Amino acid sequence: MVVIRLARGGAKKRPFFNIVAADSRNRRDGRFIERVGYYNPVASGAEKGLVVNTERLAYWEQNGAQLSPTVARLVKQAAKAAA
Repeated sequence: MVVIRLARGGAKKRPFFNIVAADSRNRRDGRFIERVGYYNPVASGAEKGLVVNTERLAYWEQNGAQLSPTVARLVKQAAKAAA
């Protein structure tokens, strides 16, 4: 099953998350199919904290991908900010 979830990157104490479509059997930070956005919880100033490619996200959802609870919350937050 394909899951859209967060994959952690960044340095110690400086988290950065890629929003990826991945097989649910793969590790959290392991192999993924496609990167559909990113989330930077420590963004400051002119940096963007959340970027989501809504077209690709909709494509994966139409093909049966499940959103993780955290990604669902972030997508809702991004839609609210865009409106």
